[in-house]
Amino acid sequence: MTAPVYIGDEVSAAGWRLAGARIAMPGPGEETAALAAARARAPLVLVSAAVAARMDAEALAAAGSALAPMVLVVPDPQGEVMMPDLAARLRSQLGLEP
Repeated sequence: MTAPVYIGDEVSAAGWRLAGARIAMPGPGEETAALAAARARAPLVLVSAAVAARMDAEALAAAGSALAPMVLVVPDPQGEVMMPDLAARLRSQLGLEP
């Protein structure tokens, strides 16, 4: 079994590397290609929210809905990019709020 891949900033990558993950720190415009490369070689791909915000939305959505490998967006440690409010999205989809 291969190690998970973390795609994100250098500071967070250092921590994920200590946890055993392989690291990708894409430059501007390389985010979507980094996601495709990570999906081809890892059972789990972790993407920082900041990098996910710069990725092609369709590619990220397709990766997130695929059965394998699992792709998860993790919070941005600097708090520059907020994670979506999943509870509010679910309530809206269920018709519990406008």
